[in-house]
Amino acid sequence: MKKFRLAVFASGNGSNAEEIFSFFQRHPAIEVALVLTNNSNAGVLERAEKYSIPTHVFTREQFAKGTEVVDLQRIRESTHKALAGFLLLISKVLTDGYPHRIINIHPALLPKFGGKGMYGMRVHEAVKAANEKVTGITIHEVNEKYDEGKVLFQTLCSIDAHESIEQINRKVLALEHAHYPRVIAEWITSAKA
Repeated sequence: MKKFRLAVFASGNGSNAEEIFSFFQRHPAIEVALVLTNNSNAGVLERAEKYSIPTHVFTREQFAKGTEVVDLQRIRESTHKALAGFLLLISKVLTDGYPHRIINIHPALLPKFGGKGMYGMRVHEAVKAANEKVTGITIHEVNEKYDEGKVLFQTLCSIDAHESIEQINRKVLALEHAHYPRVIAEWITSAKA
């Protein structure tokens, strides 16, 4: 039996989530135990089904209260949580219940271009509008504020003024897919369980 069980929170298409599913499919110590979403139409549900990973859909109101999601995760015995395109603010109930056990990825080099409303293409639009020469990803622990947890990993890529927002998105997404599963694995296995 694997030692660590990862719950993945996602709100959308789930491309990062699927990279996580694939990576941990053969991992000796970590398995993806559950996928949670606030979007009953999220593409991540279909991706999870391909890997035979149980899913749970909840409402924004249920998540805000916190108890249903916490209780469900306890039932599934997840030891760690990873956000993969999850757009709701994590409640204090969850951050207090799982200190240093929730991780997130952000499509920019925090602390720039973070905070409420800064997700997906909005981040890349802001990066381009600011005439940045580099962008990248930040993987961080989660606290009760958007994008303010302890930074665990950052990597960057250069961008040119002529690149479109879609081109920037593709570069950043490639970094996310290349690094997020590996950083999750290192974060889980290096922690004092």
